[in-house]
Amino acid sequence: MVQVSAGLEGVIAAATVLSDVDGQAGRLTIRGWAVEDLAGRARFEDAVHLLLDGFFDDLPADLAPALGEARVQAFAEVAALDDALAARDPYDAMRALLARLPDGDSLCDALTLALTLAVAPAVFTAATLRRRQDQEAIAPDPALPHAADFLRMIRGATPTEGEARALDAYLVTVCDHGLNASTFAARVAASTRAGLASAVLAGLSTLKGPLHGGAPGPVIDMLDAIGTADNAVPWLETALDAGERLMGFGHRIYRVRDPRADALKAALSRLSKSAGALPGRLALAEAVERAALDILRRRKPDRPLETNVEFYTALLLEALDLPPQAFTCVFAAGRTAGWIAHAREQQASGKLIRPQSVYVGPRPRAAA
Repeated sequence: MVQVSAGLEGVIAAATVLSDVDGQAGRLTIRGWAVEDLAGRARFEDAVHLLLDGFFDDLPADLAPALGEARVQAFAEVAALDDALAARDPYDAMRALLARLPDGDSLCDALTLALTLAVAPAVFTAATLRRRQDQEAIAPDPALPHAADFLRMIRGATPTEGEARALDAYLVTVCDHGLNASTFAARVAASTRAGLASAVLAGLSTLKGPLHGGAPGPVIDMLDAIGTADNAVPWLETALDAGERLMGFGHRIYRVRDPRADALKAALSRLSKSAGALPGRLALAEAVERAALDILRRRKPDRPLETNVEFYTALLLEALDLPPQAFTCVFAAGRTAGWIAHAREQQASGKLIRPQSVYVGPRPRAAA
């Protein structure tokens, strides 16, 4: 009897130089860098260069000027952001604007398109958030680093160095993560020889589901509902008694603590120190984390439910004054560079991704 791997569990579907996820040891390696080291020292520009190196012959050593110009190119599409589109979910508006970019043809330079796609989620998210507040979209400043310009386009004011570096840490941390749902979708699209924009849109579309990229917002709701450290245990116990899932805990791959959680917690701590004080919000989160891990170990000893990337993602993005309804957009702003690299890697293989299925429906009926 043919064995079916539900959810493709354990199936090796690609060989990649981009990232390695070791769920048993709790390690994430991105092109030879441990994620916690990369997040602590790299800017978004560095991560994009690391991911795209080897996939474009004309990749410049310093990507900052090219990415700045790419933001300007993407901003041209903001003119299509009318009131009806701005009123939709920020993610839907961002995706619709991205769909206006070329897919890649003989008239479009591949590297220029790749860099425009890499920065487009940030440009479109910023414009959408401002339009939803009845404010004019702010044009990019190509001279600024990407993370700083992303925050400036949202706020209308240049962020502090600490804030920009905190956002850099997040974008770098989530830039790639093995063959996850969105990356696999991007590779499937690329394997058909569709263009880069199609591959990115395929990846983006997977983020609509709550099981991939959609959990940071509910972490904020959970912390708001708990309110104080003293209320953490009773609130969490009640939630589990009601059959609810604790947001920010557990992961499909990691059997131990998600290394990205520690990378983002370190970035949040640096941001707190640069702001001059340790916010009460972080202290509350740490108390909730301790209580949740203790309760989960007692109540579900056979399931490895540790802190995942979403828990400290929510806190970091909240500390940067980014609204929860835009959290998925910001995730896409980091992950898109990874999708592009995977798409180019898949296209180079020349192989169409076409798995088999096992038919379990009714057999043809014999003719009377």
